[in-house]
Amino acid sequence: MKNLTNKSIKVAVVGTGGWGKNHVRVLNDLGVLTAVCDSDQGRIDALSKKFKINSYLSIDTLLEKEIDLNACLVCTPTKTHFKVAREIIKHKINVFVEKPLSFSSVECIELTNLSKENNVILTSGYIERFNPVVQDLKQIIDDNRYGELLMMEFHRENRMPLHIKDVGIIYDTSVHDIDTALFIFNSKPNVVFARAGKKFHNSEDFATIMLGFPKNKVAIIASNWITPKKVRRFSAVCSEGTITGDFITQEIRIDDENQTIIPRRKFKEPLTLELENFIKAVSGNITKFLVTPEDATAVTRIAEAALISSNTGNPVYLSL
Repeated sequence: MKNLTNKSIKVAVVGTGGWGKNHVRVLNDLGVLTAVCDSDQGRIDALSKKFKINSYLSIDTLLEKEIDLNACLVCTPTKTHFKVAREIIKHKINVFVEKPLSFSSVECIELTNLSKENNVILTSGYIERFNPVVQDLKQIIDDNRYGELLMMEFHRENRMPLHIKDVGIIYDTSVHDIDTALFIFNSKPNVVFARAGKKFHNSEDFATIMLGFPKNKVAIIASNWITPKKVRRFSAVCSEGTITGDFITQEIRIDDENQTIIPRRKFKEPLTLELENFIKAVSGNITKFLVTPEDATAVTRIAEAALISSNTGNPVYLSL
């Protein structure tokens, strides 16, 4: 892949509602936004006028007209990710698919193979990898500053986002913490056990997932769309200390037997860091935190296992 500069890169966003509109904003700020595509005529007309970009009602028209695109972002509903991303990859265009890569691990594998056949980048929007608080935690764990990481707990709570229509909380919300656990442990679980239920929505709106890693290490992921207050927290228990953090405020606290440390750092928007990373990859530069399609496939496989476990009441054993 030849090296490119930001000024020569052209990126389109497919799906501009919900989270997609934030991608539009950041890509425009980065100077690479060329076009948007959405089935809502009013929405794309407004974005076209605001950002002075081309707009299209269908992916087919976008790919026909924008012949020099370097990359596309897919921010459509989860169960359409496979169809849209496959078409983009067939046109030999790099693609960033919002999480999850697909609802089906079989489709994830097909997209992965197709991306390799066409020599294009395929990644998925697991944004918390780029959150400075997660990057700080990763460095602490990798440096073994407080001994061995033994267990993690995640709590993610809020009302259900209005734009989510086709999946439950596991695929929309829990997947963030599944990916973060895999990233921090630098390992994959061999067993998944979950309980989930429905209270106010058609799909599950609360879930607790246990991921069992080798050497009896564990991650507990609790998510719900019931409580009104937005919560995004984690706790990492190490053999010589505990590290707690907040995904929203990006604050981190470290406790050992002698002291409490609260490092200070400038706040950075994870979405900007994530998309900067993607653009660097498209430019031909090697990047450190790029989510591989294999990473994204593993998360989908674990989400599938969590739903099976919840439905059957049994643990699901995996070989990832």
